[in-house]
Amino acid sequence: MIKKLFAFAVLIACTGAAFASSRQDLQDRIDAAKKVLDEIMNAQDNSIPYNILQQATCVGVVPSMIKGAFIFGGQYGQGVVTCRTGHGWSAPVFIRMAGGSWGLQIGGQATDLVLVAVNDNGFQDLLKSKFKIGADASAAAGPVGRSGEAATNATLSSELLTYSRTRGLFAGINLDGTSVSQNRSDTDTYYGASYGFETILRGNVAVPEGAIPFVRSVAHYFVEAKTR
Repeated sequence: MIKKLFAFAVLIACTGAAFASSRQDLQDRIDAAKKVLDEIMNAQDNSIPYNILQQATCVGVVPSMIKGAFIFGGQYGQGVVTCRTGHGWSAPVFIRMAGGSWGLQIGGQATDLVLVAVNDNGFQDLLKSKFKIGADASAAAGPVGRSGEAATNATLSSELLTYSRTRGLFAGINLDGTSVSQNRSDTDTYYGASYGFETILRGNVAVPEGAIPFVRSVAHYFVEAKTR
């Protein structure tokens, strides 16, 4: 009975969060993603190492992923992803992240998440309709610090590097068991047409005007790293 109640509660939470978004809602989400990325990357030495920025194939930002618990726990968030193409960074697509936990716990918090795909396998993961971190896609808590030595070979062998920022503290995080799924309805709403994730992330769709600041921020930080 307890397991059923837990599953039902998580379902209700996710269903409520997944109601149709307006285009303004989606624009606000992209703007929030840019703000999160700017704040993290301007943290000087407490940020993502340059050698990870140099080889990143995709970047995902989930502003304010909600984590809450009262006996059982759950987490849910929505964000955007852009990928490196032969002519810059792609227009963004929308994703959902969700997970659950069990234990004697109480409380809640909002956490900003950053996902960095560091090879083509990580890019291919984001083209799947849904995958689970740690099971379907290898992931590691990303190292922090601008020095290239901060990233070990073991870390760079993962498909995804995962980070979190809670109450201003930025650090790598273990997100094993968290599912990542394409948010096709939000993507279609934002573009006003139905494009596949692969079509967008491979750079075959123009960046909408409202998403240009976010994509430019990603390009700035990740291209700048290649010049160092």
